[in-house]
Amino acid sequence: MFQQQLSKEQALQKIKHYCGYQERSHKEVKEKLYRFKLRKDVVEEIIAYLIEENYLNEERFATQFAGGKFRTRQWGRKKIMYELRERGISQYCINNALQSIDEESYNRVLQKLAEKKWASLKKEQGHLIRLQKTRMYLLQKGYEQANIEPVLQLLKEAYLAGVAGTPLRCLNPA
Repeated sequence: MFQQQLSKEQALQKIKHYCGYQERSHKEVKEKLYRFKLRKDVVEEIIAYLIEENYLNEERFATQFAGGKFRTRQWGRKKIMYELRERGISQYCINNALQSIDEESYNRVLQKLAEKKWASLKKEQGHLIRLQKTRMYLLQKGYEQANIEPVLQLLKEAYLAGVAGTPLRCLNPA
């Protein structure tokens, strides 16, 4: 219904709780403060206080966001990067967050996703259509073309060799 304007102290208490609950981007916090119907100078003052008191930290937010999206939703670096840009995160923080993702885990998840998608497609479609659908799925998840192609090549080789059910890590121990 109708929301009344909060005082600076009330808004500060609410926003401290909001930031303490989980990591937030500066953009999210500003939007929340403006919903409290605060003036721009008050919002900027509160943001500065939150940064000083370490309630807000853009680099920490970016790192936790990137790690969380990679672990839970298995997003690739490109999708994470676009989402962080959308949230107003600086390129420096985005680069640091993406570097925090372990390369070995990243490749392992990419292979697992490729195998799972490949296995879910109908065998009657033929390997070229299955390869294309798997490629599109992995691109949609945010993985880079340069990382996808070697995995797809292994899938193709396994299919042509007649060992389509064999996990890729058995074919490529490296």
